[in-house]
Amino acid sequence: MHPKRTILYSLLILLLWSSLLVGCGQYPDWFPSAAPTVTSTAPTEALIEYRNSDVGFSFSLPSSWEGYSVQKSEWEGLKSGDLGDEVVERGLLLSIVHPKSTAQQPRQDIPIMVFTLEQWDQLQQDEWHIGAAPVGPLELGRNRGYVFALPARYNYALLEGWEEVEQIIQTQPMSTFEPRVIP
Repeated sequence: MHPKRTILYSLLILLLWSSLLVGCGQYPDWFPSAAPTVTSTAPTEALIEYRNSDVGFSFSLPSSWEGYSVQKSEWEGLKSGDLGDEVVERGLLLSIVHPKSTAQQPRQDIPIMVFTLEQWDQLQQDEWHIGAAPVGPLELGRNRGYVFALPARYNYALLEGWEEVEQIIQTQPMSTFEPRVIP
């Protein structure tokens, strides 16, 4: 079973079980009568930042990513036709790579697709598509020249560290500013 599904089912069972206990007014001796208060004495984790002035964004990473690298490649926008898919658009794809990632033991990276505003509008209007996913990329941020997005299905390989990347994404780590290069 898929790890995300297992966690979801476990949480659902726990929720149903605890609601039954509340509804019946019966609690086992070990069941807490009130939610415990959690306080942390640990200092807030220091963050490091990837900054790209050309397209105008920064991305905060936990200190465990110190020594990261960035790989540049391209995404391709496809238009379906009688003879199959044809590449009609291209754009920058930046991958922030964990410092412990190797060819023999890859870790989940953080891919960021860079679209011009016009490309993003075309994609939203289904003038072309990216890949076979039934959903498009998830917008992370935008500025006057670009939209930054997370590819659909970027973590389906469930590489080591995919959970950490999900947690990073949930903190909304991207900040945008005016790009040095405007399309």
